[in-house]
Amino acid sequence: MDSEDDMHDAKSLEDFYSSDADDYCGSDDLDVGEYEFMEDADNDSDVIAAHRHQKNYTILTELDIQQRQEEDISRVSTVLSIPRDDAVILLRHCNWNINKVHDAWFDGEEVQKIVGLLEGPAVQYPDVRELTCVICFESHPHDKIYSAACGHPFCSTCWAGYISTSINDGPGCLSLRCPAPSCCAAVGQSMIDLLAPADDKKKYFQYLLRSYIEDNRITKWCPAPGCEYAVEFAGGGEGYDVSCLCSFHFCWNCTEEAHRPVDCDTVKKWIIKNSAESENMNWILANSKPCPKCKRPIEKNHGCMHMTCTPPCKFEFCWLCLGAWSDHGARTGGFYACNRYEAAKQDGAYDEAERRREMAKNLLKRYTHYYERWASNQSSRQKALADLQKMQTVHLLKLSYTQCEPESQLKFIIEAWKQIIECRRVLKWTYAYGYYLPDHEHAKKRFFEYVQGEAESGLEKLHQCAEKELHQFLRDDGVAPSGSFNDFRSKLAGLTSVTKNYFDNLVKALENGLSEVDPGGVCNQAESSKDGEDITTRSKTWSGRLNGTAPAGLTSQSDDSSQWSCNLCTFVNASSSSACQVCQTPR
Repeated sequence: MDSEDDMHDAKSLEDFYSSDADDYCGSDDLDVGEYEFMEDADNDSDVIAAHRHQKNYTILTELDIQQRQEEDISRVSTVLSIPRDDAVILLRHCNWNINKVHDAWFDGEEVQKIVGLLEGPAVQYPDVRELTCVICFESHPHDKIYSAACGHPFCSTCWAGYISTSINDGPGCLSLRCPAPSCCAAVGQSMIDLLAPADDKKKYFQYLLRSYIEDNRITKWCPAPGCEYAVEFAGGGEGYDVSCLCSFHFCWNCTEEAHRPVDCDTVKKWIIKNSAESENMNWILANSKPCPKCKRPIEKNHGCMHMTCTPPCKFEFCWLCLGAWSDHGARTGGFYACNRYEAAKQDGAYDEAERRREMAKNLLKRYTHYYERWASNQSSRQKALADLQKMQTVHLLKLSYTQCEPESQLKFIIEAWKQIIECRRVLKWTYAYGYYLPDHEHAKKRFFEYVQGEAESGLEKLHQCAEKELHQFLRDDGVAPSGSFNDFRSKLAGLTSVTKNYFDNLVKALENGLSEVDPGGVCNQAESSKDGEDITTRSKTWSGRLNGTAPAGLTSQSDDSSQWSCNLCTFVNASSSSACQVCQTPR
């Protein structure tokens, strides 16, 4: 935790989460009606909101992008004393980096030649009433002829067709050059505005706007389908997680879904594995055998050992020994056994094949274990998102009416659901973390499985409280709730705080690679054997540290007379405090 005042002691997280709901809600001496916590709900929400806005990124709307782009263009145009079109061309060449534009401009004339900014026209117009377009070779009045900085004359019709074709070909139109062969003169936006049809102007404008984000090193579009927001990333924070205004959370580094505590490489491997054919091959190897004749894989879906391959092969063979069924009968064990196979197995004839098949089964079983739990938490998270949406649009108003409280006093419910959604995401990715945790690191693996189990247990407690216990206050059948709403408020707010605390520290521990677990650390098996202390006890100690608690009996802090632990939310308060600083429960 950030300070000692935030530490929880006296009870382990396991004891806290396994305690009865009635015990958690408080004792007979507790007067929840006197909670200052309820009166300061708005202030607490403001503090939470202020904390959440301390981000290392900025969400940009289309209007924000337009304003920033225009500011950059105007700045370059003013400083370098060049037309707006030239400023746009230079900025695009330098990926919209103003400093690079200045450096390139003052380093010489090389950049001007590269981008097609000419010092003067290469062709001079003759002083005649009509000019010949060098594309259609027709004569046109002087006012119907246009040219880029190079001076090559083309009629408005040919220009419009050339520009329209380039724009419809894609973003390459932003680097448009003069249509004359071997001419490298750039065609600026003013020519597009003058000659292109309205639809093509709109496309060009969108390409230019998107280039400001896509070519810039510190900006990206939100990867959510249909989202039009962009993100400017400043860096310097704890991670790459970004929360867009469209409610989609993603990783800035890899643009995949937000995946703390696992790194981007692990996410990439996990996604590839989930979609790869390797798992199909593992399943085929584990659950089928090749036909001895045509070698096609066959799955056994009936009880007896008599197998018949599909047409046109139709070879009949024994599932166990893969020998021809014509050589089998009562003397070889009948339909449900094969003496030949048993004898050959004892002689070691099938050791390698069986070993490979057993290995495939174990690999498939292990992958399925982690994937099912990964997918299950993803499904639970989607359900929680839907429940949050329904809570915000329907239930909150109803609850405000039935409990005679303003919606601002019910924000603790929304905070609980947001915490559930975030914890489901973290818990989901811990299974990918666990899958790639090396098997030979037994201490880390056992410690990880313990703290992961504690996290899942705590989250289930919070999720059940927000989902099941809240339902009794929303019922229309006239059945009275089993407890008071203030008791429910205190319990849900306390569970939200403790669960957030645990998961925040769990994420940090996993991102550090469980560095606490080392040969001299909490999960050293040799030391455990020597001291007679098992890994579960040691894991409980570190689980307490993750939660900011010290499991009872394992540290001396539980007897510290300078502090006392709240019976309701387990927050550790100074001895001078007469009430809990979090939930205001009297001492």
